[in-house]
Amino acid sequence: MEAVPPLYRVAGTAGPQGDEDRLGVPDGPGAPLDELVGAYPNYNEEEEERRYYRRKRLGVLKNVLAASAGGMLTYGVYLGLLQMQLILHYDETYREVKYGNMGLPDIDSKMLMGINVTPIAALLYTPVLIRFFGTKWMMFLAVGIYALFVSTNYWERYYTLVPSAVALGMAIVPLWASMGNYITSFFHLSFACAQLPMIYFLNHYLYDLNHTLYNVQSCGTDSQGILMGFNKTVLRTLPRSGNLIVVESVLMAVAFLAMLLVLGLCGAAYRPTEEIDLRSVGWGNIFQLPFKHVRDFRLRHLVPFFIYSGFEVLFACTGLGLGYGVCSVGLERLAYLLVAYSLGASASSVLGLLGLWLPRQVPLVAGAGVHLLLTLGLFFWAPAPRVLQHIWILYVAAVLWGVGSALNKTGLSTLLGILYEDKERQDFIFTIYHWWQAVAIFVVYLGSSLPMKAKLAVLLLTLVAATASYLWMEQKLRRGVVPRQPRIPRPQHKVRGYRYLEEENSDESDVEGVHGGGSGGGLGDCVEEEAPPTGPRPGPEPAGLCRRPCPYEQALGGDGPEE
Repeated sequence: MEAVPPLYRVAGTAGPQGDEDRLGVPDGPGAPLDELVGAYPNYNEEEEERRYYRRKRLGVLKNVLAASAGGMLTYGVYLGLLQMQLILHYDETYREVKYGNMGLPDIDSKMLMGINVTPIAALLYTPVLIRFFGTKWMMFLAVGIYALFVSTNYWERYYTLVPSAVALGMAIVPLWASMGNYITSFFHLSFACAQLPMIYFLNHYLYDLNHTLYNVQSCGTDSQGILMGFNKTVLRTLPRSGNLIVVESVLMAVAFLAMLLVLGLCGAAYRPTEEIDLRSVGWGNIFQLPFKHVRDFRLRHLVPFFIYSGFEVLFACTGLGLGYGVCSVGLERLAYLLVAYSLGASASSVLGLLGLWLPRQVPLVAGAGVHLLLTLGLFFWAPAPRVLQHIWILYVAAVLWGVGSALNKTGLSTLLGILYEDKERQDFIFTIYHWWQAVAIFVVYLGSSLPMKAKLAVLLLTLVAATASYLWMEQKLRRGVVPRQPRIPRPQHKVRGYRYLEEENSDESDVEGVHGGGSGGGLGDCVEEEAPPTGPRPGPEPAGLCRRPCPYEQALGGDGPEE
């Protein structure tokens, strides 16, 4: 009796075309599973790798531009508003007509104290905030606090200005430490943006230099304090309240634009899995690690440069801008001097990239050399008040000081990125850098009444000490002295998620990966530490590599790699 063929094909049997189907793939138990679950046949590994790194480069460029634009707009709004506010509050007529006996000078002094004193405590909370929120959200919150400070100027009272100034002072170091993860390019344009309210609004209400400088006797290196003898009335006419509200509304809109730039375009400096690891080392360790990093001799040698970085940026605004500029050529030309400084610094920020081709000492040493020559020249120069013949010297000095500032800032940020390539350390390093910078700004605030010669002497000594200390550090590194870095604790995860099923253990440090990890070594170290079970101890588990079998192994019915 002839066998009746089955209605459906039996799995594993040969079809009418023999042992191969229409696609030419053998059928049956011997069919290669790689053809079904393997890579796409037209997959080009080199092309995909090029596309991946192209996307990474574009992402880095987007982050740099977004962080630079956000920082530029934020500080442009903050500096412009603060400058306009201090000039208006300085005028006696404006204070008496607008606010009567409210005590604006006392409010302004407490506001400046809140901005300059509060960052001293930032070393205690900055790493915790950055690890908790992440770099992107920390930047967003800090920019929001700057916008809050702008909004309080709609209603200028003690209970609005002083608390917002204290909150702004608390956000300064976290903002800069977060931005340190993004190398900013054209941030110095913020000084030029800050002068737009002066140029297009406030300058139309100012007296000329013959009125404001009438009682000024000495300028430059012969001056003492800030603008001794400057006239108490600087406004010819008082600006209307409606015009002030319009200017403040424009500044508020720009502050919101900066927040949207950071939120929408600026990507996180760390991947989500990396941020999980960064937070999982323990909050107590996060609090202690900035102090432990001071053991590194590289950081100790760079501390004088951190301090000088705070000194020189304040000297550009108060020393060069006020003591030499306003004191001799009038308040109406202050905005143009700061614009010259800003453009010189922004154009020279590109020179900081020369560290990619030249020895890394070149940007820092070149910037220090430019500032050294300028400081020596300013030490012996006392411009005459109400004389405009030497105004070109002030513009040249402002541009060159901006060149030195740009080389200093970009050189330090690039150097720290080169010395500390490990991303899990960078927030601690940039926190230390900007904390010392905030300490230097606080010292300048305390010594604002010193003679100009004393300020220049301190600036010159700090610059020489910073350069010598930095070159000594480079000499140690050339001799092969190994820096002492604190060990970053291993992340302790409480849950097991999809990311821990990979063959590569992302929680393992480089040293652990090379030496087998831990004191016990062996394969058991790759298992996460978990609480011991409360029930009866299960039987012995089979030895083997600490990973789940891949889909190919599961399809073959195996349990992973053989022992």
